[in-house]
Amino acid sequence: MASLPHSVLFCCDHNATRSPMAEGMMKKFYGREVYVQSVGVKADLDTDGFAIAVCAEIGVDLERHQARSFHELREMGDDLSGFDLIVALSPASYHQALDLTRFYHIEVEHWMIMDPTGLGEGREVRLGYYRQTRDQIRDHIIERFGPPHSA
Repeated sequence: MASLPHSVLFCCDHNATRSPMAEGMMKKFYGREVYVQSVGVKADLDTDGFAIAVCAEIGVDLERHQARSFHELREMGDDLSGFDLIVALSPASYHQALDLTRFYHIEVEHWMIMDPTGLGEGREVRLGYYRQTRDQIRDHIIERFGPPHSA
């Protein structure tokens, strides 16, 4: 377990499922102690309804999340050099983060997190896969940053 960074950027493929879950949990667990954002390689999808549902079960609200890409993050005024840590939740986002930060001294980590989109048949089975993904992210966050400071 490392000390809590000042700022963390989570990234995945579309900023619609895994990275919004991670952003929401990080904000809930550590409050304003850490500046947290999330992005995708692309931002071409709305926030996944199943992700919204399983995060609501643990008190994390993703309803207002707006998907954004690495490029859009910069346009909104957040430069990658301002983040202490980038956590990639997919192989494509890991490679994108490494490429975009090659001239910066920024720590980039890759967490192998299951992509639940398209898995399972029927609502309850699909929700089960999304819960597994949510719990994988939660466990990685707690292992990396310590017990939540707020719940």
